[in-house]
Amino acid sequence: MTKIFLYVRGKDDIRGFLSAGHADWAQEGSDIVCAAVSALTQTCVNAIETFTGILPAVRINDGFLAAMLPKGCEDHDAQVLLHGLLQGLRDIEKQYPHHVRLYTRPVH
Repeated sequence: MTKIFLYVRGKDDIRGFLSAGHADWAQEGSDIVCAAVSALTQTCVNAIETFTGILPAVRINDGFLAAMLPKGCEDHDAQVLLHGLLQGLRDIEKQYPHHVRLYTRPVH
């Protein structure tokens, strides 16, 4: 199962995320659920860097991607991109609830 943790400050301020694990929907290389989560998370990080100039702190490994906005970063466009990620992940979780689980974690 892929577990995704969204780190949120207050009600609507997404500070970052961590995605870990494999969905196990199909064999490696054919798993469309893993591919969808990977595409969304990686595109979100790349879009934040490209369109806002903000460089999130990123850690990546096999089946693992974490990205956090820099402390004190208050950027509307980054929030739009992170909320787009949230919407896409919610849609995947709804369709594949046994393979993707989304959690929120408060941060200060």
